[in-house]
Amino acid sequence: MHETERHRVILAAVQSRPVATVTDLVDMTGTSEATIRRDIAALHVQGQLRRVRGGAEAVNPPEQGGLMGRPFSVNETINMTAKRAIAREAAALCKDGEPIIINGGTTTYQMVHHLASRRLSVFTNSFAIAEHLIHNSRNSVVIPGGTVYREQNVILSPFGGVVASHFYARKMFIGCQGIGQHGLMEADPMVVQSELGLIGQADELIVLADSSKFTSHSSLILCGLDRIATVITDGGIRDEDRQMLETAGVRLIVAETSAQSDRQAIA
Repeated sequence: MHETERHRVILAAVQSRPVATVTDLVDMTGTSEATIRRDIAALHVQGQLRRVRGGAEAVNPPEQGGLMGRPFSVNETINMTAKRAIAREAAALCKDGEPIIINGGTTTYQMVHHLASRRLSVFTNSFAIAEHLIHNSRNSVVIPGGTVYREQNVILSPFGGVVASHFYARKMFIGCQGIGQHGLMEADPMVVQSELGLIGQADELIVLADSSKFTSHSSLILCGLDRIATVITDGGIRDEDRQMLETAGVRLIVAETSAQSDRQAIA
């Protein structure tokens, strides 16, 4: 992650919690503790945050707290080739007339480009997904009531919501913070609370996770592998992760990226 991107992640993090610890920021950026400490020092000198023992805090904390995790604008620049390929495979699983849930995220967002000519009933908590489908497709679009979290581009409510609690879906497409032997992991309790309700209203849970998510972990478990029907990932998945999914009875779809196609054509 480039310095500019790291600084965006750090500044977003200090706005979302009382103190963003060095450990939190290392996990979010995938960089070293020494690098994060230098970034905090530089941003402190610039007056963009306040350096405190063990981390950093906002100079002017917002009245509305944010969500933990990287902002949408940062995530959409990471592993995009793989995310586009994964989203293409996910959209291919949709059948016209089906009710589906597409959870907010940068990988799930890429599905919209393949749904323009479809006729689906789509429930989504993503502002970006809803807006694109409304303007570029004839799909029916349903969104929940709640608070808009600008950094993550999602709508969440601590109270669930009448519409959300009564929407049945044949399939739910969801991204994640990480995936491992304990299941799907997320970074924020609010996200977990919202997603748990939606998961219970879908027949099939389909996870869109690029291969880097198998080495990314968080402290919050959303659901176990036994709840997942299908995982769609890219060719970078490790053999041990393939075996983990097979043992759990999870269907695995490996999306072929354009780079992989080009190499095969040359061969």
